[in-house]
Amino acid sequence: MSRRTPPGPGTTPARTFDALPPTRRSRAPFAESWWGHEWLRALEESSLDSGRLQRGRTYARGGAVGAVTVAAGAATAPVQGSRPSPYRCRVRVTQLTARQWDRLLDMIAERAANIAALLDGEMPAALADDAAAAGVPLLPGPRDLDPQCSCPDWGYPCKHAAALCYQLARLLDRDPFVLLLLRGRGEQELMDELGRRNSARAAVEAAASAGAVVDAPPARTADPAAAAFAARTALPPLPPPPPVPERPGRGPALVDTAVPAPGVDPAGLELLAADAATRAHHLLAAALGAGHADTAPPAPLTAWQDAIRLAAAHPTAEVLDRIASACARTRDEVAAAARAWRHGGAASLSVLDEAWTPPPGVLARALAAVREEWPEAIALPRLRTWRNRWTVEGRFAQVRYGRDGRWYPYTNDGRTWWPAGPPDPDPAVVLTSLLRPEAGART
Repeated sequence: MSRRTPPGPGTTPARTFDALPPTRRSRAPFAESWWGHEWLRALEESSLDSGRLQRGRTYARGGAVGAVTVAAGAATAPVQGSRPSPYRCRVRVTQLTARQWDRLLDMIAERAANIAALLDGEMPAALADDAAAAGVPLLPGPRDLDPQCSCPDWGYPCKHAAALCYQLARLLDRDPFVLLLLRGRGEQELMDELGRRNSARAAVEAAASAGAVVDAPPARTADPAAAAFAARTALPPLPPPPPVPERPGRGPALVDTAVPAPGVDPAGLELLAADAATRAHHLLAAALGAGHADTAPPAPLTAWQDAIRLAAAHPTAEVLDRIASACARTRDEVAAAARAWRHGGAASLSVLDEAWTPPPGVLARALAAVREEWPEAIALPRLRTWRNRWTVEGRFAQVRYGRDGRWYPYTNDGRTWWPAGPPDPDPAVVLTSLLRPEAGART
């Protein structure tokens, strides 16, 4: 069941869909329609972690997703996680431009069967193919989706936002107008515009059959200012932004070609140039991505953090040795820190470096949540607690609780504790990843 929110001036109405009931024991697919499968394909191709997608499916089937509100360009919903209050989740979808909508509406209006199919809950495959050929991406691709969540997880998407995306697939399956709304236009707005276009086309055809010579009326009524502007010579469209290179450049080669000045280290300069190219590549990709305007600038780094960031970006033996020597650390310590940085940045590095005591009751509540969610087919291991760490008895495995509210997996090679994967707000997810047969077994 859905409820429509009346639009404000110049806005598209939103639709709110009641929370779907749990289907925890069901293995039915989230989408049966071909357009629902395309939505899921875009989601899964944009994801960086299949484990989070699996948890998102479990959350969606378990009824964790609340009422879903769909508006032009975004869908939002509360998603219940492990804490008492739900997280706020949103998935943004790139909207079509006015010119793309004009082309799409012409295509829909050309065939009465297109309108009939949409009203009957079907998305004509031929319409989507014709639209794509005309430069109108009706179905979203991986770059068109931007899942977001208020939880501290850095996953893309996190399991809560993934649950919202899977729930949206069910809604899309039932009503293709949900997809059109996400792309920027509501059902009533579309039907009104299609009615105007069909009336204009019928008037032209009637006049032509009567032998009259008439000009086709405009598809929509323009205000005087818009009509005056349209009468002028149109400005050429801006060119599309250049594609982001697949990988950053390496920078200049100095070691074998340059004669260094006194005190200049050519190898060090090469490394800094390569690092600058890598950071510029990341900034360009972020600037051209969806939702980049909402991205807050990163916090300044300490000298140790910046050194480990450099080691994580360029993990060669030479770089590790240089940083280890400069920081008075061993190579294994720098390598472990670089691995931590790759899994979660500065927050992950602090978990490696610091043992701290969480507030009373935090670990006890977390352990109770683990016991409640733990799969029946897997025996819950015995855990030794010390400060913010759980060590799995009989394993070279450990879970550490960070100040950011996330849990970090670690394994031990007999000498050093090594970060073993990305963090997660759910300790059960981290523990199950550590207890796989190939992870952390004592030999």
